[in-house]
Amino acid sequence: MTIQAALDQQVELESLLDSHQELSLDVAHVTKLLQGGYEQPVLILDLDIVRQKYDRFEAAMPGISPHYAVKANPDIRVLKALKEKGCKFEIASIQELDLLLSIGVDAATVHYSNPVKPSAFIKYAASKGVRWFAFDSKEELGKIQNLVPDAKLYLRFDTPNIGSDWPLSGKFGAKLRDIDDILDEAIQLQANLCGLTFHVGSQCRNVDNWNQAIDTAKKIFKSMVSRGLTPELLNIGGGYPVRLTKPIPSIEYIGNVIKGALRDIDEGIQIAAEPGRYMVSDAAYFVCQVIGTSIKGDERWMYLDAGVFGGLMECTQGIQYQIDVNNKSGNEVPWYVAGPSCDSVDVLGREQMLPATTAEGDLLYFPNAGAYTTVYANEFNGFPLPKTLILNERG
Repeated sequence: MTIQAALDQQVELESLLDSHQELSLDVAHVTKLLQGGYEQPVLILDLDIVRQKYDRFEAAMPGISPHYAVKANPDIRVLKALKEKGCKFEIASIQELDLLLSIGVDAATVHYSNPVKPSAFIKYAASKGVRWFAFDSKEELGKIQNLVPDAKLYLRFDTPNIGSDWPLSGKFGAKLRDIDDILDEAIQLQANLCGLTFHVGSQCRNVDNWNQAIDTAKKIFKSMVSRGLTPELLNIGGGYPVRLTKPIPSIEYIGNVIKGALRDIDEGIQIAAEPGRYMVSDAAYFVCQVIGTSIKGDERWMYLDAGVFGGLMECTQGIQYQIDVNNKSGNEVPWYVAGPSCDSVDVLGREQMLPATTAEGDLLYFPNAGAYTTVYANEFNGFPLPKTLILNERG
């Protein structure tokens, strides 16, 4: 598919865009929660919305087993809420595995989908009961097979990421021209290669990416069967979009597209998915404060107490949040928005339209920020990590 065709498709999808209102939090509600005083950046997350998102995903994807991508937000309270709903999990490291084990998750149900893993991590995960390991090269295949000969292996292949706000192809996924060699290597090593996986790119707004990837998976499965391998798993990855500043197709429409693409998949193949952002993004507001403003030539600058290193790193990689300024409206002007650190890369946006009267002490609210915010934060330059305030925790 050409880029223009993908863009044309988005125009045709206008009637299928997501208009579902799940976010119960609003600026007024969040402001009330902060009446006791603002101290430092904070993520306010409503677990009831996480539960709603799980239910909606499951309804839109019947027969598909959701494995929450822990990396999106590993807060133990989020993990517990999803476990109570019956969700399974996907991990990128043994540290994430340990979180799951601490709340009683069965390691045998966990998908270890990071395609490149340290040998020590592989051995540790296997010792705790993890059976499913992803890979995307002959080198990783050999490493896993040598360490865990009875592992269940699933191959990640490269697939187009056109129309995704954060493409993931390139670094990850075996090239299609290499697939046959990898399958032959699996036969030679007597490896239990029994699954496939892919990722259409984060915030994927082009539903045809799933069609293309599943069609490719079918062809690879045929090649596997012709070699005597028995397919057991197709993990269709993540990428399910949430509303930020661009229109998105609804999860119901995506589910229908995926359902159609899967209609002739062998019934013996388990279908899994890895929603991460989709499960938690809409459930939270990220709140930070203006610590200073300046005018430099024709540019207005505002500086926040959280930036690239304080939870808003995705702003530098194509993810754009709507920003609300507390109790401010009226004339909007372009602002350069930056974090507090001494690093010049710490710039969140250029020519962001915000109220002209925005000043030191104002609070900025980033809605739909429950994913990939606090997990990215660090104490670079000594600035404190954001806090997390959880609403509607049960038990």
